[in-house]
Amino acid sequence: MAIEPAKDAAAKPSYYITTPIYYCNAKPHLGTAYSTIVCDTQARFRRMDGYDVKFLTGLDEHGQKVADSAAAHGMTPQQWVDSMVPDFADLWRTLEISNDDFIRTTQPRHVRSVQHFWEVMRDRGYIYKGSYEGWYCVPEETYFTETDVRHAEANKDRPADAPVCPDCGRPLERISEESWFFKLSEFQKPLLDFYDAHPDFIQPEIRYNEVRSFVEGGLKDLSVTRTSFDWGIPLPFDQRHVTYVWFDALINYLTAVGYGDPEKADELAFRWPAQTHVVGKDIIRFHCVIWPAMLMAAGLAVPEHVLAHGFLLVRGADGRGEKMSKSRGNAIAPQQVLDLLGVEGYRYYFMTDVAHGADGAISFERMAQVYNADLANSWGNLVSRTLNMSAKYFDGASPARGDGYAERESPLRDAAADVYERYAKAMGAFDYQAGAREAMALAEAANLYIEQSAPWALAKDPSRADDLAFVIWGLLETIRLCAVLLAPITPATSAEVMRRLSLPTEPTDDLRAACAWGQFEGGSPVVKGDALFPRLDADAVAAAAQA
Repeated sequence: MAIEPAKDAAAKPSYYITTPIYYCNAKPHLGTAYSTIVCDTQARFRRMDGYDVKFLTGLDEHGQKVADSAAAHGMTPQQWVDSMVPDFADLWRTLEISNDDFIRTTQPRHVRSVQHFWEVMRDRGYIYKGSYEGWYCVPEETYFTETDVRHAEANKDRPADAPVCPDCGRPLERISEESWFFKLSEFQKPLLDFYDAHPDFIQPEIRYNEVRSFVEGGLKDLSVTRTSFDWGIPLPFDQRHVTYVWFDALINYLTAVGYGDPEKADELAFRWPAQTHVVGKDIIRFHCVIWPAMLMAAGLAVPEHVLAHGFLLVRGADGRGEKMSKSRGNAIAPQQVLDLLGVEGYRYYFMTDVAHGADGAISFERMAQVYNADLANSWGNLVSRTLNMSAKYFDGASPARGDGYAERESPLRDAAADVYERYAKAMGAFDYQAGAREAMALAEAANLYIEQSAPWALAKDPSRADDLAFVIWGLLETIRLCAVLLAPITPATSAEVMRRLSLPTEPTDDLRAACAWGQFEGGSPVVKGDALFPRLDADAVAAAAQA
């Protein structure tokens, strides 16, 4: 999914990125936080690289599952979803999520957008009224045909031939009701043609192959309304029917950029199609089959990319990953990770140690290992050592950039050569591991340079004052570069490092220029400060696991 970096920061092309919108039936968990930080990191990188970014997240507040959760808590559905908003908003604030918009599907703007979409679909002849009879999974909010389901052989509470959900294994409900249908069956060939023309639409490739195979197997018309409950958006031309929750939810991506609002036509034209939807692999059929077909039916462009990430698994004693489960006692809550790593360590670990296209096996031990190796020992140690030496040898300040310093030969200058090209290519492809490695490689080169150049020895020889200044200046310039490169992943730490260097703390919007060697002028105060990332010991890991 390599998208070319912006060549002209002043042009500010649009970059529209979205998380899935999250169900309101439970508090946010590691998986929802993971999707959101993946998007936030990309949004921050794109802003730094000269894009006009819109980063959307929000909540999916309709459907039977939400209504059932509300009833179980003695609330109306609206009261229930209102009560859930702070849980998400507070966690996103804690995790430094920089979303530009937060959509709720109960908002009037979304109701207007969905109802406008219905009118367009009716006018273009892609919906019809019929009746639906089949199996429905309330937890997954999904319909299944007879051929989709498998039988619950070990379920003693139900007849042996009672079907269960192919996705979650829970019992299915038999539903028979009047419904409006979307003519999904008409889009098999258009979808396959689209996939052929846009082979990078779905990432990673394994998900592309999965989706394509599914569509090649044939598509059936889709029931897209319900009449058995009323917690949903009513059809503008048939008030007895409310919109099927997935049909409603997908349209949020249009709502947020002005669809259905004549006063926001310019925003829609600028923002649509979206550049990237980030989703979990369990919802790719909705985003890569149903959603493109809906857009084609409505005469709208299909988003450029869908990035499907894997599941977060818990690393077991055998080293293999297994699903988190309260019954197994292996579920990890976001707060447990925050207590161990802090916010910046949390962001760094999940963005650099979990490959975004595959399932990732995580453990507290591995978290501490990555944190200590990269953040405490390499990056944090470099900042502490260098700022301490600069303050000691230059009266609390940094050495001024001398004439020719930027051109003078240095292993650090060599290490930073062409870093923008490598870094931007990696980050634009959502390869945050490779992007972070560019920063860590510079930090490791700087730590080695300290040992090889021995500034403490140079400081003892007055005749080598210029050499000492050159060494310390080069180390500080490397720190500046590392802070720039790590800003999308650990924004608060990068801002703090810039503050200690007496540099502006706001991220750049011209990344290419900021990555050029020799930008640090120096001659200004430096602040030593506390350790950015104190080392973690075994006791801290044990405490986090028991929390």
